[in-house]
Amino acid sequence: MLPLSGGCTVRVDGVEFELSGRDSVFTRVTDFAYVPRDAEVELLSAGGAAEIALPMARCTRRLEPKYGPAEEVPVEVRGAGESTRQVTNFGTPGVWDHADKLNACELITPGGNWSSYPPHKHDEASECEVVNEEIYYFRVAGRDGITPSPEGFGLHRTYTADGTLNENVAVRDGDVFLIPRGYHGPCVAAPGYPLYYLNILAGPAPDRSMAFCDDPAHGWVRASWEGVAPDPRCPVTSHRGRVK
Repeated sequence: MLPLSGGCTVRVDGVEFELSGRDSVFTRVTDFAYVPRDAEVELLSAGGAAEIALPMARCTRRLEPKYGPAEEVPVEVRGAGESTRQVTNFGTPGVWDHADKLNACELITPGGNWSSYPPHKHDEASECEVVNEEIYYFRVAGRDGITPSPEGFGLHRTYTADGTLNENVAVRDGDVFLIPRGYHGPCVAAPGYPLYYLNILAGPAPDRSMAFCDDPAHGWVRASWEGVAPDPRCPVTSHRGRVK
């Protein structure tokens, strides 16, 4: 249970969690709750409307409900220059190990920047990748960097090496993009419109992993970041609120 806006009370298996939440995905890193399979869940919001994301995956093991404090969520600045973005690793392996199959993180890309780059894939078992399907859930902010913008947009690319899949799409606030296979990236935030997305990954591997392989045609770009300063607009948020 991941608050996108507002907060809520989560009741599950006789346990109750109070999620403080946030005003917007662009204002703060939020707390969250893990809910196990085969559970009866009740959500209550006494403070008005709340928008709660439910990242989920099919799994085998049934774990106990657990609360995730916002102050324990690592915020990473990834990339450099115009490829700088914020990665909020609330549900990634090695950070949050209380899950059977589910992997999840949030990203914020400042307006004009590129993320999910170089293009990469995770659709077969190899030395550098594991099989994971992935979902991108997008939000787009307007000129204040916080309020959702119906006019704002970003761009997203997904493709396969043989060209059987070749999608270049405009994404807007609230859009969802499914990635069953292939290279994906970049995600580009149009100038003036910060781009948020929630990444949800899961696959059949016995151990959770987010390992991937870069597209060999573009992997060299990572080395080009050496010595290049990160965009000073990142990080955008922390558990305390807006940083920039």
